[in-house]
Amino acid sequence: MARRKGAKNDAEEEMRRKYRHLVDETDDPVEKLRYACLARGSSGIKGLGRTFRIMDDDGSKSLNFEEFEKGLHDYGVGIDKEMAQQAFAAFDKDGSGSVDVNEFLLGLRPPMGESRVKIIKQAFAKLDKTGDGVVTVDDLKGVYNARKHPKFMNGEWNEAECFKHFLSTFEAPEEKDGKVTAEEFLNYYSGVSASIDEDVYFDLMMRNAWKL
Repeated sequence: MARRKGAKNDAEEEMRRKYRHLVDETDDPVEKLRYACLARGSSGIKGLGRTFRIMDDDGSKSLNFEEFEKGLHDYGVGIDKEMAQQAFAAFDKDGSGSVDVNEFLLGLRPPMGESRVKIIKQAFAKLDKTGDGVVTVDDLKGVYNARKHPKFMNGEWNEAECFKHFLSTFEAPEEKDGKVTAEEFLNYYSGVSASIDEDVYFDLMMRNAWKL
């Protein structure tokens, strides 16, 4: 178990290094923003999405440039104002002065083939036992065996704590609420997908991880 966790941490760190390097190499504003998020790890894009949604006080699901820039700053995405303006303009296709948060996140995700999206959705559906589009601790019961977790076995954590730790895998460090939506799950795995070149390996990894 420790080896698997160590391997995962190594892969995350390698991913962060890769995208920190790529940020400096591209002049494309959308790519620069995408890479800046992925430099934060697999949860980078999902975490930015949560930041934007928290800012959407009026529930409009859209942001003007000031809100967009503040969200990037609050989340700690290090791109300058000029690059942020160019990225915003790339998504504000009709020149209305606002961008739809869902469309923005969809465009920011690293491109994925249909087969990868399909298997990610299969994995989420297996987890989401209630079918309400949100995975919680209750959904994990009977799907994830918390009693096999080393910290449960040594008495350090109870089952609920193991479940919460499992869910936190898919959450950005600063945005932990114990709930994972289908979109957040997809955003997380789009980050993982970005670091895996071969579709066959990605498919095998998902099937092994979720017993699909």
